[in-house]
Amino acid sequence: MSRAVVLVPLGVDAGRYAAELAEVAAATGASLAFLQAGSPSVTDELDRLAGLGVRQVELVGLGLGAPTARSWLRRVAGHWRRARPEVEVLVGGRAVTGEEAPLRSPAWEDVPGHAHQVLVCRGPRCSARGSAATSAALDAELRARGLGDDDVLVTQTGCLFPCNQAPVVVVHPDDSWYGGVDPDRARAIVADHLVGGLPLPDRLPRARP
Repeated sequence: MSRAVVLVPLGVDAGRYAAELAEVAAATGASLAFLQAGSPSVTDELDRLAGLGVRQVELVGLGLGAPTARSWLRRVAGHWRRARPEVEVLVGGRAVTGEEAPLRSPAWEDVPGHAHQVLVCRGPRCSARGSAATSAALDAELRARGLGDDDVLVTQTGCLFPCNQAPVVVVHPDDSWYGGVDPDRARAIVADHLVGGLPLPDRLPRARP
């Protein structure tokens, strides 16, 4: 086998569709790799194919709600190809040269100085119950109030475990856990907790050892 095609779902919750995507890949003679929050990673799959003697790989990015991740696919492929120049890699029909922007930058050296970090669960149950809309509402409300990553860092995560409370959102360093966070409740978290400094009274109880 001298050529291979790899389907690469780009979104953070793409793992939710892993079984269906694997069926599509198998039906089309492709393999499957994940840009984030999934296995195998793009670099692991490229390593596997190179080990089989493949000399041309086409990576097909599947947006699935992650438009900004597409440029990262080229960066990751470029990072890999700098170490394996004997394998030709294509993204979107264009050759990856190895001269793409690196994975490191001076802007990403220091731990950010945000006052709060908000974790939005994007596990299977939370995703099924609307956490994509929750995340979008958080981002929109923060932008409307002029708050960026240096103020509040929003991070989408895998399963946070109290799945019956989906969608789940956690605010740190306050260790405040919220359940049933629809878009309206997300906006209230921004207004009352992140801006007003008063956590909502109906937070989820937090048991500690």
